Amino acid sequence: MNDTRTLSFERLKAFFHPRSIALVGATDNSRWSVYTFQNLRTFGFPGPVYCVNPNREIVHGERAFKSLRDLPEPVDLAYIMVPTQRVYAILQEAAEVGITNVVILTSGFSEMGEQGRLLEQKMLDFAREHAMVVLGPNGNGFVNITAHTMPYGLPITPPLARGPVGVVLQSGALASAVITMAQARHIGLSYLVSMGNETMISATDMMDYLIEDDETRVIAVFLESIRQPEQFKRVARKALARKKPIVAFKIGASDISARTALAHTGALVGDDAMNDAVFKQLGIVRVHSLEDLLITAGLLGYTPPLPGRRAAIVTPSGGACDILSDRAQEEGIVLPEFAMETAHRLRQIVPEFSTVHNPLDVTGYIVVDRTLMQRALNVAVEDPNMDFLVCLTDPVRTEPPDPAPIFAQVETLGQTIRSARLPVVVMMNTCIDITPFGRVQAERGGIHYVGGMEHGMRALGHALWWYETCRNAEHHTPAAEALPAITRRDLPGGILPEYMARDLLQEQGVPVVPGALARDADEAHAIAHNWNEPLALKIQSPDILHKSDVGGVVLNVAPEHARTAFSNLLERVVRNAPDAHIDGVLLSPMRTASLELLVSVVDDPVWGLMLTVGLGGIWVEVLRDTSVRMLPVRSDEIRTMLHELRGFALLHGVRGQSGVNIDALVDVITRIAHLAQTLNGSLETLEINPLLVQDKTIEVADVLLSWKTRAL
Repeated sequence: MNDTRTLSFERLKAFFHPRSIALVGATDNSRWSVYTFQNLRTFGFPGPVYCVNPNREIVHGERAFKSLRDLPEPVDLAYIMVPTQRVYAILQEAAEVGITNVVILTSGFSEMGEQGRLLEQKMLDFAREHAMVVLGPNGNGFVNITAHTMPYGLPITPPLARGPVGVVLQSGALASAVITMAQARHIGLSYLVSMGNETMISATDMMDYLIEDDETRVIAVFLESIRQPEQFKRVARKALARKKPIVAFKIGASDISARTALAHTGALVGDDAMNDAVFKQLGIVRVHSLEDLLITAGLLGYTPPLPGRRAAIVTPSGGACDILSDRAQEEGIVLPEFAMETAHRLRQIVPEFSTVHNPLDVTGYIVVDRTLMQRALNVAVEDPNMDFLVCLTDPVRTEPPDPAPIFAQVETLGQTIRSARLPVVVMMNTCIDITPFGRVQAERGGIHYVGGMEHGMRALGHALWWYETCRNAEHHTPAAEALPAITRRDLPGGILPEYMARDLLQEQGVPVVPGALARDADEAHAIAHNWNEPLALKIQSPDILHKSDVGGVVLNVAPEHARTAFSNLLERVVRNAPDAHIDGVLLSPMRTASLELLVSVVDDPVWGLMLTVGLGGIWVEVLRDTSVRMLPVRSDEIRTMLHELRGFALLHGVRGQSGVNIDALVDVITRIAHLAQTLNGSLETLEINPLLVQDKTIEVADVLLSWKTRAL
């Protein structure tokens, strides 16, 4: 329900830093209440916690107050756990005594249907009238580790490390899973917020808040839906400008298949590819598991910026070298050979039976010589050929009788990491939980152990992409690109007949295969003899979407047979689609075989106009080779889209064939995108398939254009 209005950083900071809290509906009979009270006490909330229950004298071993009016002071935060039908009355009571911050744990609102939605809207209206800030309903609350404030309704077992990762979740139960994993991987959190129904505070508001928060260096987000797309885009761009990474695990799907069934693009691309494209444009790291969400966020939060893709890897295992080499290639991580001087120094350190190359296997001799790994690391980290170093090692799991040598080892490693010329990533072999003794080692050495080779290398790939995106954003200066204006004229709504759509493209400067509309057989005969070459005939009707399904397409018609072909085509169409209104038949000269592309713009219900470029023609649904972007895009980004296609080599020419004029192709696609933007608000689908491309010519052979209302 949260609209485009946002909450200021100062207002949210006051919300998340209460000095006193009231648990309204507190009772020993509810685990929600028990857990919330225990969390506040266990993690050292410094202020008073008041239990409010009109039917009990003592709750959780504390005096219970009958109402908010009976409290000795107006608290900073009310945490509401009463039944659904009583929540509104409690809000009124809170406003009466001057309480302006509220968390609503209770469910039974908009998630339950129309009646619940109306009640939720009523609460929102009341809260706004009284300058209240509300988190929830139907959410577990929040965890502010930096201030030891845990009004959170599920159990949290200490310890919970304080650290650089702020977490925002559009989920209740998964919040606890994220906390558990953060504990298992020893990833420190600044905040964790369970958003609930986002009646007032939205996920976007929280992301915006965490961008401003000095304790948070990276934002991890679990998203079921994008409720405020324009605000989301604004916040994502702000995060990129502030160099604060957002890592997102986006699930769920908006149903666009029915809306775009009239075009190839809907089935071909789908909403998930749309989300991928938008996240990439906005500089958001997208992951596909909770493990990758936290491990990637942890790597970005603890590791200095990675300046490039050249990595040195130091391990005690030849098998690990093979695994990491394969994963490095998959992630686009380059493994250069060590510089001559580095290799020479390493040979003086590793056993004679070790081979010095990158990745470096120092061998299992580390069991005999505990200093071996560290000494090799000290040399490799100085190599001028590298941008960063990966050190594969696990913390000792069980505390020995004398832990001093282990502590000395991890402290030396930590000192190396902090003083090294290059960033050093310490990666574990597997994503196994870090034991309590392992956490002690991590803290003694100031080391962040990245979770396992599989997730760790994937996190490295994500991090490298984000740093490159961040650097590119610094050097990119957006500028408006002037394109021809479109003359406004009256056009019918729904599906625009192809001959009209072709005219619209030509007005925009998009080259189209010549064509003319014939309304009777004699007119078809005259048009055909003007061209005097084989023709394609296509029925023109706003009621016929797929022309070939009703026999409305005839190819390779000789000019002398145009009259007969026209009559036969019309007869078939009338028989197969008797109720269709027919404007006539479009005649076009046939074209020789050439490379065919798909260029499409659809109006996505979340992100708006989305441009798709790919290999087209009969191969469009077989190869599914596409690149997608949210409009507007600059021409240089369209060039990048073409490079992303697996079939890009075809555009350059293969096996002696001439290549395509890429500059001209980019210009044509840019003009198509501009036309779609001009029609925004009305456009539903603009699909060109195929766009015929040859070495010297680019032409639209077929176009489908539809909109929701009358346009232009």
